[in-house]
Amino acid sequence: MGASILGLIQAAIRMSTPILLASLGGMFTARVGIINFALEGIMIVGAFFGVYGSYVTGNPWLGALMGAIGGIVVALILGFMSITAKVDQVVAGTGINILFLGLTSYLLNIIFGIGAKPSKVNSFVEVPLPLLSDIPILGDVLFNQIPLVYLAIILVPICWYIVYKTSFGLNMRAVGENPRAADSVGLNVIAIRYIAIVISGFLGGLGGAFLSIGHLSVFMEKMTAGKGYVAWSSVTVGKWNPIGILGAALLFGTAEAFQLRLQAVGIEIPHQFFLMLPYVLTMLVLTGFVGKTVSPGALGKPYSKESK
Repeated sequence: MGASILGLIQAAIRMSTPILLASLGGMFTARVGIINFALEGIMIVGAFFGVYGSYVTGNPWLGALMGAIGGIVVALILGFMSITAKVDQVVAGTGINILFLGLTSYLLNIIFGIGAKPSKVNSFVEVPLPLLSDIPILGDVLFNQIPLVYLAIILVPICWYIVYKTSFGLNMRAVGENPRAADSVGLNVIAIRYIAIVISGFLGGLGGAFLSIGHLSVFMEKMTAGKGYVAWSSVTVGKWNPIGILGAALLFGTAEAFQLRLQAVGIEIPHQFFLMLPYVLTMLVLTGFVGKTVSPGALGKPYSKESK
């Protein structure tokens, strides 16, 4: 029993990490007033190029970097559509998701052959932290993870500090609350929004790369399976705060780890029921929390100096 619980905790941490990384990226765009509904597309591109980069170079770190860069490219497309072209942000994000879910499947077939999959690539391995991993019971569970897990956890206080303790964070929040007022005091609203878009793409692409070279060491079509949408839900449930987002990501990651454990037990229930549990939880949590949160004032609203 104890071993099962410890295994669940370790799996929950792993499952939470890609959601956490993408959610932290989504927080930056939300803070400047952009609904990043394209996180699914950003993550699937990050997953594909994470594997492709590791396949070509033999180095998972370079693969993760390529995944992050791929995420930036996708995010910049969202930036152009929502900031420059002023397209409805939810529509733009949905279109981007559909486009890149199909495009990565196409690239998989083009690069590796019809119906083929890349052979297993070099992926991240567990790195036990000295001393901490020797702590009885929980040491091996909490402190024997792959490096991207540690990076994601470290990014939480870093992102919190950036948002709440730096002038850039203050500028972001000002742009997200009232871009016209921010513009009137000399802030470059467009530039700040694009910077947030790039940060979001980097972190979302890194989250996608975690799925492919942190979990499975291979890319599969549509392997994000809605995690980008769950990541955006974590931004909302976490109230646009890195600490709250960490809690939301852990909640959703635990739900996913739990459904995998239930499937392994072999309960006589269709496995589709277990697969839907994390998403049902997402809807339930959103139902309970979304009405109690106050989003940035300009969230989802395009801005131009000419508009009044």
